Amino acid sequence: MAHLAELDLGAKLGRAEYDRRLVAAQRRFLQLRLHLGGQLGAGELGPGLLIILEGRDAGGKGGALKRLVEPLDPRHYRVSSFAAPTHDEKRHHFLWRFYRELPGLGGMAVFDRSWYGRVLVERIEGYASQEQWSRAYGEIVNFERTLVLEGLILVKLWLHISDEEQLARFRSREADPLRRWKLTPDDWRNRRRNRDYDEATEDLFERTNHDLAPWDLVAAENKRFARVRVLETVISRIEEGMRRWGTPVPEPAELEKLGTAIES
Repeated sequence: MAHLAELDLGAKLGRAEYDRRLVAAQRRFLQLRLHLGGQLGAGELGPGLLIILEGRDAGGKGGALKRLVEPLDPRHYRVSSFAAPTHDEKRHHFLWRFYRELPGLGGMAVFDRSWYGRVLVERIEGYASQEQWSRAYGEIVNFERTLVLEGLILVKLWLHISDEEQLARFRSREADPLRRWKLTPDDWRNRRRNRDYDEATEDLFERTNHDLAPWDLVAAENKRFARVRVLETVISRIEEGMRRWGTPVPEPAELEKLGTAIES
């Protein structure tokens, strides 16, 4: 299992290579998504697909998500973003509000933040007691294993940037009236506790990385590199999940039959 300190934050992609790999990855992702949904191949539904995006504030989750769903028909996926639980949601087990958003067989969902808030912000800010967040690791792993064994491909991505890059992105947002809404007082407060979050993140990796849903860490200092890495990682995990489920994995050569659905 990789750790934050082992990430090569200097990894970059030039524009030409980025454009080439992005289009190739988007076409392959579209092909796989259509097979999972029964629109290609034998017409049978494959496993559901859930992609979890976690990472530091301003880590590039939104940009990666945009490139991920760009080739898809809007009817073929759902994006769910999770903030602080509501009063009613707090009356239930912490996993309850996420369960309602899970995709069924052949479906796809992307979670912008997830149940991992229990062992990150809720742990650090004291919204959950130590007893609650300590037992959450096991609850999460058991929950995820049950989902995968029932027919879900679960992809867990952590996008990471340095303190310096985070500060630069914060200041860029602050100076742009069209993006200023993305920067909140909570972001600045969380930044002051980056070391606490790093510690909690390492615990998260150690205690929730398992064979049916491992963590994939993405160096996101360079946005082009991160966006392509996210797509290529998702593709690899889908292919792996299809084999586990017993669903035939389409050959990339079959992409020619899709015509020009995606253009650079």
